[in-house]
Amino acid sequence: MAGIAATDITIADSAADFKQMLLTEIAQAKSRIYISALYIQDDAAGREVLTALYQAKAQTPTLDICLFVDFHRAQRGLIGEKEHGGNRELYLALEQQHSESINIYGVPVKRKELLGVLHLKGMVIDNVLLYSGASINDIYLQQAGRYRLDRYYRLQSQALADNFCEYLQRCFIDSNLAPLLNQGALPDAKIIKRNIMRLTKLLKSSKYRPFNSTEHADIQASLFVGCGRRGNQLNRVIRDLIRSSHESLIIFTPYFNLPKPLLRDLDSALKRGVKVTLTVGDKKANDFYNADEATFSTVEIVPYIYERLLASFISRRQKYLDNGNLSLRLWQHDDNSFHLKGLVVDNRYHLLTGSNLNPRAWALDLENGVLLDDAKGQLTDKFTEEFQRISQHTEVISKASDIESVQNYPDKPRKLLKKLRMTQIDRLLKRFL
Repeated sequence: MAGIAATDITIADSAADFKQMLLTEIAQAKSRIYISALYIQDDAAGREVLTALYQAKAQTPTLDICLFVDFHRAQRGLIGEKEHGGNRELYLALEQQHSESINIYGVPVKRKELLGVLHLKGMVIDNVLLYSGASINDIYLQQAGRYRLDRYYRLQSQALADNFCEYLQRCFIDSNLAPLLNQGALPDAKIIKRNIMRLTKLLKSSKYRPFNSTEHADIQASLFVGCGRRGNQLNRVIRDLIRSSHESLIIFTPYFNLPKPLLRDLDSALKRGVKVTLTVGDKKANDFYNADEATFSTVEIVPYIYERLLASFISRRQKYLDNGNLSLRLWQHDDNSFHLKGLVVDNRYHLLTGSNLNPRAWALDLENGVLLDDAKGQLTDKFTEEFQRISQHTEVISKASDIESVQNYPDKPRKLLKKLRMTQIDRLLKRFL
């Protein structure tokens, strides 16, 4: 654990504020910038952040800049853009346009993107760790009005920053298993395949190293990482937090599809009398939601599947909604989307994580998290303000019928759901959602 003062923890109010926070930190950087995200998009926000990084490098040539993105995601366009080389084309172009050089590593967690991605989140600038589930693109950073809501924490701690960077250095740079995406040709397919096998094995056993912190403060911070179903440190911490809850438990998740172990732990907490608050994204706040039936595609069934899982969950736990032990909030705000996740246990333990708390995060992706132990309640006011901002656009659900029924869905998603149930493909889909 590392000690951190409450005054060294800041929570940004919005995606736009988080973007400005990130750009301000980059402009002031003196020694290092290490950013890990699923992707840095070839769009206005992505280009703005990358340009700021090159400018910082020009201003301070000794600045160590290393970016880590998912290897497969970086080499494809958005869904539906088949004739596109992906974000790597931008990385290569920018590297050639500047006399300074930065490092952009592609991390291949699994052989195919479907089977697992780099979902490790965090941005270190000198001794500051910016932690959010957000990637870097227009909607995550509210570039043009629309936003994808997340959590936005600034943690000022050399111990946390050192530990975060050491993991990235050890697993992705020193191992030589994550190729540079912006400098020259990639290794051939055979080498990539061999490296992916080695990296997958490494990630399943690698952890953040113990802190060597001399800082003393009332709040204690820990870093956790996990990849794969077995021996997953982050999964174990999440389960331990839920199972140890006594009074209250707040859970944020954008895509409601809790793994079975978490469902069991949640039910046990409800039976103990723990006050459980679930804040979940409405299907219309899902990034796959498409209201236009004329252009509806198969992949856009995903939000409807989540909604059916949520309705089923509620119908089986109506008594806890009735007695007040369970509170469910659905978030929706205009055409914006919902992406935040995490846990708050007994108003003491705050878990910040990129994990969506679903079977995919539980068993396939590389995930991490920051756990803050606030024994004296010094974060209470800051978290209360954050929770109020999140809850501003939520609707309290008191029964399953408050959620739209399948009969009221548009024809295409309704028929596709019926077809999926008949073929039992939905069971397979739930493993990857």
